[in-house]
Amino acid sequence: MTPASCDVPHGTGLLSPGWAGSPADSATDDRAWLRALLDAEAALTRAQEALGLAPEGAGAAVTSAARGGGFDVRSLAERARGGGNPVIPLVADLTAAVGEPYGPYVHRGATSQDIMDTAAMLVAVRTLGLVLADLDRTRSALTGLAVAHRDTAMPGRTLTQHAVPTTFGLKAAGWRSLVLDARDRVTAVRDSLPAQLGGAAGTLAAFTAYGAADATALPAAFARELGLTAPLLPWHTLRTPVADLAGCLAFTAGALGKIAADVLTLARTEIGELAEGSGGGSSAMPHKANPVRSTLIAAAARRAPQLAAVLYGSLAAQDERPAGAWHAEWEPLRDLLRLVGGAARDAAELTEGLRVDADAMRFNLGLTHGLIVSERLSAELSALLGRARAKELLTELARRAYAENLPLGRLLAEEPDVTGTDLGELTDPARYTGSAGALTDRALERR
Repeated sequence: MTPASCDVPHGTGLLSPGWAGSPADSATDDRAWLRALLDAEAALTRAQEALGLAPEGAGAAVTSAARGGGFDVRSLAERARGGGNPVIPLVADLTAAVGEPYGPYVHRGATSQDIMDTAAMLVAVRTLGLVLADLDRTRSALTGLAVAHRDTAMPGRTLTQHAVPTTFGLKAAGWRSLVLDARDRVTAVRDSLPAQLGGAAGTLAAFTAYGAADATALPAAFARELGLTAPLLPWHTLRTPVADLAGCLAFTAGALGKIAADVLTLARTEIGELAEGSGGGSSAMPHKANPVRSTLIAAAARRAPQLAAVLYGSLAAQDERPAGAWHAEWEPLRDLLRLVGGAARDAAELTEGLRVDADAMRFNLGLTHGLIVSERLSAELSALLGRARAKELLTELARRAYAENLPLGRLLAEEPDVTGTDLGELTDPARYTGSAGALTDRALERR
């Protein structure tokens, strides 16, 4: 096969199975960004017309041309090198498409960053809406799991080892709580994202030169046309909106990554407490059903913090408009939106199809020969025998339980000092889950 015969278009997601084909994929591709850029340009002309800064009909003419298509994304990308951003060649093409007499009102008074930043906010708002829909699917699935397994006992693990019993219901409720935390953060950021309009150096001076009696009214009119928040100030070098996006997206990736990390552990062959509904195959080992959804979420969670770090780094932007800091944001922001959008899709599919093996959980509770309830036994036997004697006895019986491969309850039953004690209850892991049920109920009260 020659190189030419395997040529594929750019941006197909060949190396990005985590987001390829997801709703966030199409919401962030080059066509989506071009659509947002054109929407911003058309909205700017409509806002100026509404305030008497452009003649009647200019807004409709620019909007019609912007929606008419015929803009070559590849050509715009190549010509963007000339000015460092794609807005400059786009304005030329849009102006030509509008023609006379309204062409001169395309982009009038704005700077490239006004349009690029506003388009970024539009892409973000549209993508975050898709993320929120998948987070809601995940929340719903986790609610069902928490309710169904409220009292399903399983080993609680700390520092990789069995600690004391817990319930899968509480674990699922904890995952759900993180998803709701992510939802709340994403919603707050989405609803606060502002339009950008300041002109060459953030003073709105050009709009005054073009006849605006109060140029400060224009950003709000521009924002209304787009459904974005009106900015208090031009934010060319005040990058709070981008930093907020970085934070909520990185948090969401981490929150979903926690679910994935737990599933990856509990789906191990030797643990077998969970399984993905439809595991992925192996190219060499037919017996495998790999936890692919969890794997892709985990990959996103590993990448997201570094991408967010680039966006946080752009807060240190010099002057009234920066060289490099602003330009460095575009690709990491798109990558973050895609990663989180893909992870949210995978989390919904993962949780909706997750298989819980309660029998495996019960079996694993017995792997330590009953020592998983040693905390309870220590408390109970201290009251009966005294603290020192209880510790001495349990230490010795723990050694024997492993050495003789016998359950702790049987060894305790042979001890005359504990005769008459209800060892069946004391040594049953399922009866030592503390307030797990009540905590699960409390968590599920949150909507």
